[in-house]
Amino acid sequence: MSGFSGKAAIAGIGATEFSKDSGRSEWRLACEAVLAALADAQIPVEEVDGFSLFSMENNPEIAVARALGIPELKFFSRIPHGGGGACAPVQQAAMAVASGVADVVVVYRAFNERSGHRFGSGPPQFAYATTTDQEYRNWINPYGLLTPAAQEAFLARRYMQEFGVTSADFGQISVLSRKHAANNPLAWFHNRPITLEDHQASRMIADPLRLLDCCQETDGGQALVIVSAERARDLPHPPAIITAAAQGVGPQQISMSSYYRDNIDEMPEVELVARQLWQQAGHGQEGIDAAILYDAFTPMVLLQLEEYGFCKRGEAKDMIADGQLELTGSLPINTHGGQLGEGYLHGVNGIAEGVRLIRGTSVNQPPKNLANVLVTGGSPVPHSALILATDH
Repeated sequence: MSGFSGKAAIAGIGATEFSKDSGRSEWRLACEAVLAALADAQIPVEEVDGFSLFSMENNPEIAVARALGIPELKFFSRIPHGGGGACAPVQQAAMAVASGVADVVVVYRAFNERSGHRFGSGPPQFAYATTTDQEYRNWINPYGLLTPAAQEAFLARRYMQEFGVTSADFGQISVLSRKHAANNPLAWFHNRPITLEDHQASRMIADPLRLLDCCQETDGGQALVIVSAERARDLPHPPAIITAAAQGVGPQQISMSSYYRDNIDEMPEVELVARQLWQQAGHGQEGIDAAILYDAFTPMVLLQLEEYGFCKRGEAKDMIADGQLELTGSLPINTHGGQLGEGYLHGVNGIAEGVRLIRGTSVNQPPKNLANVLVTGGSPVPHSALILATDH
């Protein structure tokens, strides 16, 4: 087990509404989410002494600290790679708290991704910078791979051809997520379930990915408060203990899809993260009771199920068909509706749902007792994930 396993916990969660047009600045969204998370934890603003963020976050910690009256910060860090880094800021926060570097660390993600620049509309302005960070785009943009959907479509098509997976198999993930979202008052698609026929009739975005294979681009903010497990036990809500958190970069890693690997439909960075998680937590995938799997696109859910060892390669479609991913199944997933149904905030809203599952307060709480919940970041970019556990 790692040195920080079990020593830190998520004690507060807070969010703005999820919309297509927030009508306010990203800075304000960030501040609103942070205040909501601190109120949930019942921790005063002035006690915050650390922030852990995405490098893509437009609202720097110094701006939020000024706006909220946070007097001083002892710790601040940034994680790159967009959604792939979704869980890594929590890892950084847990390490800071466990080592005594900081006492109250806040993670937030806030942006107007729908009313501002939409990732689905093509490369953002920074993508044209002549830097090594953007070097891979020189090899893919000339071929029309301008959006995340187009880039991941290659991988999805190869996976379909190799294992006989169909568009309808992807569609079942979308149907399940939208069913959960329909019961979630916070979700953009509240009260709006879909059928498999709806999925199959939705327009093609990047063959084989249809509109309903793609996440809901969202305006909004989400924040998490991380403190020591000891302190969390004295706060209002049952603590979500961070028993494992890991990052991973695999061989020949690029971004969105690593086209120079022998098998582009494999994600060794995910398997690397899984290995670390099981070692830190002291159990394998058999100990996971529910999962929040990053679902920017439906095929990535199937691939993650396989890379994390819940089934063999090519068998994730059978887990869907057998009902194993339903609330009453062996591995309920994306109970908030996922990024397909609740909203797309680079996966931080998924971490909040993991906390609710541990607390027993999800609007789609599975009937069985949940001891361990897996939450994952994006794939097939550099990956991150964590395990949240009930307090033993």
